[in-house]
Amino acid sequence: MKPEIRTHQSLEDLSRAAAAYICEMAEGAVKERGIFTFVLSGGTTPRLLYEELTKEPYASRVDWQHTHLFWGDERCVPSDNADSNFYLAFQTLISWVNVPPSNIHRIPATIASPKAVAAEYEKTLREFFQPAARSDSSTSFPSFDLVLLGMGVDGHTASLFPGDTALEERTRWVVAVEGTSASPPVPRITLTFPVINEAKCVLFLASGSSKLKILQEIVNNPHTATYPAAHVRPSGKLLWFIDEGLA
Repeated sequence: MKPEIRTHQSLEDLSRAAAAYICEMAEGAVKERGIFTFVLSGGTTPRLLYEELTKEPYASRVDWQHTHLFWGDERCVPSDNADSNFYLAFQTLISWVNVPPSNIHRIPATIASPKAVAAEYEKTLREFFQPAARSDSSTSFPSFDLVLLGMGVDGHTASLFPGDTALEERTRWVVAVEGTSASPPVPRITLTFPVINEAKCVLFLASGSSKLKILQEIVNNPHTATYPAAHVRPSGKLLWFIDEGLA
């Protein structure tokens, strides 16, 4: 599916527009299926978006009691560390809205080795999406309502980095990556492309002129661009919310 690109004047405008779109997705999902499954992103770009979702008119439009929060990736740092994606979401969103604790499905990034954490999070996802089967052998992938992603200046998304073997994963839902070339250079846990691409909607947030060349190549040459973000080709909608620095 060809991506839809929505350009906004600033990161602030982009964030408000994304908040409104997320509200629409949440309302539709809860009305249709009684639940909204939302995969959160880390990094610096979504901070303003999360803050917007705690304000009106957005906060009351999301049925937080029926919203389940997940993460696309996590750094292997304590949950109260400034580099933690959970910490970002907790400080700017979760602690301000009425999400039941049982609806917060964070990646327990420091409970064990990265590989063990990845296996544990995959088990969590399987038990949520496949409660009857609970089979580690099933290769059918979950279908999140909305996956929020960002893109780094190297074209990575989630914790799927250029040249990493995780880019070729086709059966596991969650994997560990070394993250030696990342910032910060710590091990990470990430959803895989088959899971991301099964989403009903993937929403990229991208800001800043440093990413312009990469975005142009991804949009103009989606099947030949080698950047990890180019591998995001969901079965549902693909949207890029960008600011004028990327236009």
